[in-house]
Amino acid sequence: MKIIETPITGLLIIEPRVFADERGYFFESFSATKFAENGLISDFVQDNESKSHYGVIRGLHYQLAPYAQTKLIRVVRGTVYDVAVDLRAGSPTFGRWYGVIVSASNKRQFYIPKGFAHGFSVLSEYAIFSYKCDEFYNPKAERGIRFDDPALNIDWRLPAELGVISEKDKIHPFLADAEINFKFE
Repeated sequence: MKIIETPITGLLIIEPRVFADERGYFFESFSATKFAENGLISDFVQDNESKSHYGVIRGLHYQLAPYAQTKLIRVVRGTVYDVAVDLRAGSPTFGRWYGVIVSASNKRQFYIPKGFAHGFSVLSEYAIFSYKCDEFYNPKAERGIRFDDPALNIDWRLPAELGVISEKDKIHPFLADAEINFKFE
């Protein structure tokens, strides 16, 4: 397992070691031992999966503390552009975002700790998106930030007119008006 740091503290790209031959491939998509050896949270309690078609943008979602979630993202089929926004008060990168291509072919994973909003856009015909969480979904703690917040200026890598966004995601507040309660540690 190769861990790649991003410009935002705590936000990591994980590249598993892939064993491939004429039969196909094998890799460990998660190992509690290897995560612990690298100081990463590995007490995941819930796995989620979604299927979306080209142009879908989901996010930006998060849960308030104490229900905040660390997520380990991967794509089983297709390609997404995965984005995390730093919402940790006191962080030198507060309000900054980082995006990474995660696909079935590159097998990358994106490790998003508590204190970040998360979203993705589907760049392939469709994508099957899977992620682990270290806290259960809590609808009362669920919050979001507008995917098109001009202060964030996220490039979703899609033509704007092709974006498919849920009504719920269209009405989230901008970052300046969002309810957040995370602290940088």
